Amino acid sequence: MTLRIARRQLIAGTAAALAPPAFAQSTPAWSAIEAKAKGQTVYFNAWGGSETINAYIQWAAGEAQKRFGVTVQHVKIADAPDMIKRVRNEKAAGKTNGSVDMVWINGENFLTMKREGLLFGPFAESLPSYAKVDVQGKPTTRLDFAEPTDGLEAPWGMAQLTFMVDSKRTPKPPQNLAELQAFAKSNPGRVTYPRPPNFHGTTFLKQVLMDVNANRDALYKPVTPDAFTKATAPLWAALDQMHPHLWRGGKQFPNNAEAIRQMLADGEVAIAITFNPNDAANEIAAKRLPASITSYQFSSGTIGNTHFVAIPVNATAKEGAQVFANFLLSAEAQARKADISVWGDPTVLALDKLSASERAAFAAKPLPGQVEKPAPAIPEPHGSWVDALEKEWTKRYGA
Repeated sequence: MTLRIARRQLIAGTAAALAPPAFAQSTPAWSAIEAKAKGQTVYFNAWGGSETINAYIQWAAGEAQKRFGVTVQHVKIADAPDMIKRVRNEKAAGKTNGSVDMVWINGENFLTMKREGLLFGPFAESLPSYAKVDVQGKPTTRLDFAEPTDGLEAPWGMAQLTFMVDSKRTPKPPQNLAELQAFAKSNPGRVTYPRPPNFHGTTFLKQVLMDVNANRDALYKPVTPDAFTKATAPLWAALDQMHPHLWRGGKQFPNNAEAIRQMLADGEVAIAITFNPNDAANEIAAKRLPASITSYQFSSGTIGNTHFVAIPVNATAKEGAQVFANFLLSAEAQARKADISVWGDPTVLALDKLSASERAAFAAKPLPGQVEKPAPAIPEPHGSWVDALEKEWTKRYGA
């Protein structure tokens, strides 16, 4: 998810090296927030479909209790729009002590909550830990699916479309869309992608959309019928060309990326996709994938984004939520989250802003399965394009 930039000034790195851990920094205003947060219970609404992620949240909650006297309850949700509906209804009813204190969101869900005035803030850039966020090298920490965050959500982790192959079977994987099309043609039935509206399937559509549009200006603005027709014409042409050579002739698509990952492990397909550059490393460490699996991104870049935490406008424990969000941004919590054995979710921090001891907590070199040469991250198109893309794909190919 990282766009590489020139090395920052030495003085900035020196200042970072001398700074104490970010969550330990304090100002009178922040001290007042921490004092008010003590004893509060934060109901953190976050996806609960991963035991690994759930375990990490449980660890972070335990640390928040020990260090700050804040109790964090993980409310496991399957669908963010259900949470948004609850916040919307509580706000409409005039309920100022809402049932949701903190949410894990990005993309169209953030866009919806922002437009409807359902978010508290701005708060994110006032968090002490925010000083070490890589806002220059990782611009999507301030731009969520082309929508400015405006301090209404705090970055938590990074993601970028990544491909996986078995290096023993596919020593020279395709490095761009043209090579992928040629690979699919010469290896019939060995390439596929998840069926939209599955998240990974829709992300693949967006990747192709970006690759076939040299001028992407319209993609970063709210979608219009004319812009959609013009920008997607080459997308559908590319898919029409590729689909006959895909798994099951492009007439059927796996339900999700996990299914394709298993197909890769079984040798049924040659390429799998993920949105976590560390996914293969996680699976190798868990012995669910062989060590010969390698990860890579298109050399010109792949779709990437940041995922965030936000606070509803009518949250009961606003101070507790800010304290927890600040801890999640600390170098300690970010390093643990990036650890392959814990979660393997890439950090939002700029490592050159960290002290030597903080940097040491992050892996010094790629582990087996990790992306060795990260490519530029292409920011997501505006969130309004998602629904239009999914509906048109379903109309054309979903029968």
